[in-house]
Amino acid sequence: MENKPKKPTPSLKQNLGRHQAPAARRGNFDEVALGFGPEEALTEAARCLGCKAKPCELACPVNVKIPEFIDLLYKEDAGAAASKIFETSLFPAICGRVCPQETYCEAACVLKDKFGPVSIGRLERFTADHARVNGLIQPPPCAPDTGKKVACVGSGPTSLAVAAELRKLGHAVTVFEALHEFGGVLSYGIPTFRLPREVVRFEVDMLRRMGVRFLKNVLVGKALTIEELKKDFDAVYIGSGAGLPSPLGAAGEDLAGVYSSNEFLTRVNLMGAHKFPENDTPYYIGKRVVVVGGGNTAMDSARCAMRLGPESVTLLYRRTRAEMPARAEEVENAMEEGIKFEFLTAPVQLEGDERGRLRRVKCIRMELGRPDASGRRRPIPQDNTEFYLEADSLVVAIGQSPNPVIQQTTPGLAVAKSGCITVDAATAKTSLDGIYAGGDVVRGGATVLLAMKDGKAAAKAIHEKLSGS
Repeated sequence: MENKPKKPTPSLKQNLGRHQAPAARRGNFDEVALGFGPEEALTEAARCLGCKAKPCELACPVNVKIPEFIDLLYKEDAGAAASKIFETSLFPAICGRVCPQETYCEAACVLKDKFGPVSIGRLERFTADHARVNGLIQPPPCAPDTGKKVACVGSGPTSLAVAAELRKLGHAVTVFEALHEFGGVLSYGIPTFRLPREVVRFEVDMLRRMGVRFLKNVLVGKALTIEELKKDFDAVYIGSGAGLPSPLGAAGEDLAGVYSSNEFLTRVNLMGAHKFPENDTPYYIGKRVVVVGGGNTAMDSARCAMRLGPESVTLLYRRTRAEMPARAEEVENAMEEGIKFEFLTAPVQLEGDERGRLRRVKCIRMELGRPDASGRRRPIPQDNTEFYLEADSLVVAIGQSPNPVIQQTTPGLAVAKSGCITVDAATAKTSLDGIYAGGDVVRGGATVLLAMKDGKAAAKAIHEKLSGS
């Protein structure tokens, strides 16, 4: 391999990549961020200083070898770059798209303040996509079979991470999924315009090629209990996610046209409601849509709704834009697509017509007070500020918690008041021997990368138990 030429001085500004034009993407579910081409990727890779301290790698929850994979990419060896990522993460095409790099690796980049950070996420995505399209990706080698069997409940990012790590170590792994498609929140919660389904399916197929067994349409806690799984498996990992929506708590929430974000996004993302009647699942949103919330799920809901062709989509958030937990990029994309934002606004009552359908939303203005338990300033309702928004449908996207079915059917399993399973932070062990848990079922709603981090930590602990080390 030729020696790498001297890099240019890091005066080049960060490249944020190409995007579909707002007017075009409002009418389709194709990917919005178009990613780098080969020349753009090499130019952006040249900005990396290859810091010896590797602050970006240290800031990554799964410790992707960032300077090393970027160096290999700059040397135009995408296959080796992908292999380098795979040493710590088998899902670079997913993480390159949905991980909030601005919070982790890019926030630690030494170029950030002066020039903008290296676009690590976009380089990770390019590397994974280029390697996949050109057949440069091979499953990592697996150790000889140990004779030990592990069950993973759920097929979301945390269970996939556990399955990948344990299979590499030689253990037999079976993944149980309640729905008819694998990927968990990656498939039902994240729209295709942010994460194409072929990317998720490829990553799942990679695990199949490694020997991981996948079973769908199996609701653990009903069809099978954790105690029954323990009879056939040496260890069980619960990664069932947070699929229970938080209610709005306002009068009229039972009106027709009112959705939880879970139902709405599942109808569109997993059931293909936007292709009705070609697909069996219908949807109803009418001409005027209101979405309540300020996180990524609220952005996804509002942007999905906009693509279904209403006259307007309005998002209500009880704080200001500065306090929104959603990624800044997703907020900007939503605004570009014509979604109207009503900040410092909360719904207090939903009113319907004589047929029981949503007709309008009574709202109130808020003012920010002192910080609350979340560290953000607490919204305080303001007297005499009520007003109405006409609405045919409303999506509630204010959070979610774990579905209680496993907790309720597993005697002795310690559970917090929030409904989250209680685990040892270092090992992911639950109160039951041989049972581990992680991801959103432990954290509540969190990021894909933190779910993967939990999975890797649990896999290490499970392997130590199974190997007697």
